[in-house]
Amino acid sequence: MAPSKQMTLRSSDSALQVVDPDQTLKASKALLAHMKKASKEKAASADKKNLLAADSDDETALGEQPIWLTLTTKRHISDTNRLKPGKIVLPHPLNTDPEVSVCLISADPQRHYKNLIASEEFPEEWRKRITRVIDVGKLQAKFKQYEEQRKLYAEHDVFLGDSRIINRLPKVLGKTFFKTTAKRPIPVNLESRNKPKADGKKEKKPKDDEARSCTPAEMAAKIEKAVGAALVHLSPSTNTAIRIGYAGWKAEEVAANARTVAETLIEKYVPQKEKNVRSIYLKGPETVALPVYLAGELWLDGEKDIVSNESEEAKALAAAEKANIGKKRKSLDGPSEEAAPVPKKAKKAKAKTAPESDDSKLDKEIAERKAKLKKQKAAAKKAVDI
Repeated sequence: MAPSKQMTLRSSDSALQVVDPDQTLKASKALLAHMKKASKEKAASADKKNLLAADSDDETALGEQPIWLTLTTKRHISDTNRLKPGKIVLPHPLNTDPEVSVCLISADPQRHYKNLIASEEFPEEWRKRITRVIDVGKLQAKFKQYEEQRKLYAEHDVFLGDSRIINRLPKVLGKTFFKTTAKRPIPVNLESRNKPKADGKKEKKPKDDEARSCTPAEMAAKIEKAVGAALVHLSPSTNTAIRIGYAGWKAEEVAANARTVAETLIEKYVPQKEKNVRSIYLKGPETVALPVYLAGELWLDGEKDIVSNESEEAKALAAAEKANIGKKRKSLDGPSEEAAPVPKKAKKAKAKTAPESDDSKLDKEIAERKAKLKKQKAAAKKAVDI
């Protein structure tokens, strides 16, 4: 009998195993039902009810509440803050409001991109939404003051930045735009794709920015994708939250976006992919987190992530902690009143004859903490083995 072949899952298939469609749909239905119920209870228990407000206003407010997908990992995803957000194209776009105001920050010159938007090939619905086009040079010249930057921030709902100049925007716009992730410029590539020649070779990119810019139809398609995409803001932590929908949506739409975002995150942004994923949740602004996936193992690699008390690393950490505690104890035991300056010779003599501080009580506390931590590790290991 021939030996059977062992089949291994690809990374995308393993991501599908982590994100269960049925569990995602159940969590979406339960979350939407809970948010609707909580909104009705909050409106009914209000002390002063606005009689002039219509019921449609309450429904609109509920429909605008965002829904977040939270992914936690066993180890950090990123080491540093990234000011440039990533994009995940969703099956159901986030921003479909026809009255949304978009500001496009382009490369020099801005007149070329204004002409592309004014072209007949550019869709009329998106021409109305793009209310301002400004290049990075004029942006830096006109909006130097903090008040002008705040005014620009308040005038538009979405900001788009050409991917060629997106890294220059944090210095130009400052903390007005980059203090939070609400209206950070979304990168959009306004360059045209290289068309292959007849013999299969690609053409070289022209040096002129106008010559290598995209057509009006391509530009509109890229802007539409960027405005409706989910934004990924990675921070040096094990937690990443991404907006995937709103409370006024259907459960199937929220579930579809949740699956797409989770699978793309695991495939593209999480090191070691599904092995590093600890949990996936869905939550609203004021709700508890509903689990979609929970990992069976708490650590990525038990031998590396858990340090035994007898190891050299644990002894070094304990010695460093003891030294730091001794320094703090010495500083606390020092005189509170200001003393007269002591000569250098007297300082050296005092340093030679100074007795060592008594840290017996602190050593006892450290030993008790170590014993307590050892018991907690043993209990956790026992729970994982079960």
